[in-house]
Amino acid sequence: MPSQLDALRNHTTVVADTGDFEAMKALRPTDATTNPSLILKAVQQDAYRPLLEKTARDHRGAPTAELMDRLLVAFGRAILNIVPGRVSTEVDARLSFDTRATIERARGLIALYEAAGVPRERVLIKIASTWEGIQAARALQAEGVRCNLTLLFSLPQAVACADANVQLISPFVGRIYDWHKKAAGAAWVEADHAGARDPGVQSVTRIYQYYKRFGIATEIMGASFRNVGQILALSGCDLLTISPELLTQLAATEGDAPAQLRADAASGDIARIASDEVAFRTQLNDDAMASDKLSEGIRAFVADAIKLDALIEAQRG
Repeated sequence: MPSQLDALRNHTTVVADTGDFEAMKALRPTDATTNPSLILKAVQQDAYRPLLEKTARDHRGAPTAELMDRLLVAFGRAILNIVPGRVSTEVDARLSFDTRATIERARGLIALYEAAGVPRERVLIKIASTWEGIQAARALQAEGVRCNLTLLFSLPQAVACADANVQLISPFVGRIYDWHKKAAGAAWVEADHAGARDPGVQSVTRIYQYYKRFGIATEIMGASFRNVGQILALSGCDLLTISPELLTQLAATEGDAPAQLRADAASGDIARIASDEVAFRTQLNDDAMASDKLSEGIRAFVADAIKLDALIEAQRG
């Protein structure tokens, strides 16, 4: 009998959410995603420290921001030697509210990849799903730079991304689940919020149904999983990016993973929602969970970017 991972591949493109090359080799994902936290974790391991050392040594006189981007691209290039598809590389989260700076940083990342012989079609530039980030992605997409809009927690964010013609969005599942579980406190009953009843799963399902109902081409990649049940409940989503730990669990478990999301089932009474700036900011503000998790996610990525800066500076000597 096939594993749940093999069964999942029949309905969904499997992506590895890691900077661990060995895990990718073992688990054979199609694509891979990285973020500042994953890269920070990786470069503190002996196996990956040489990438940091080489980047700092080869470009010793470069500004720290440039060294960070060169390090991210070094990881991305190594990943693309393993996976057949694409790698997602994230723009510095400190630029999440600066459209122009995000565009310039993204262009710089793509230029580094192309100088190394990597075609831009194999790279997704990750940008936080703020209004400013989405507008940066709009401009970048028009230039042929494909974007992955991350830290996405709500349908209004997803609709604005679609309006900007972004390549792919990464709606978060586990962080939505975390917020609702914490808000419920002692009243939370795990069994009542499992599978299709999980609030994170429900959020991605709403986005999927909206996109398919209106023929939106932007790809949906569920992200940030806490357990296998969340993953199996979203089988049929365009893509799912999954940690090595959960990929290993799926690979070790025999069983099916039938499609729970189907494009031909996305019909019915789904109304279009506005995606202009006022509507976006109003709807996001009205959603306490999405507002909280977006802000929290940016702060966490900024904190890890600062730590990565410090490692780069220490390596430079």
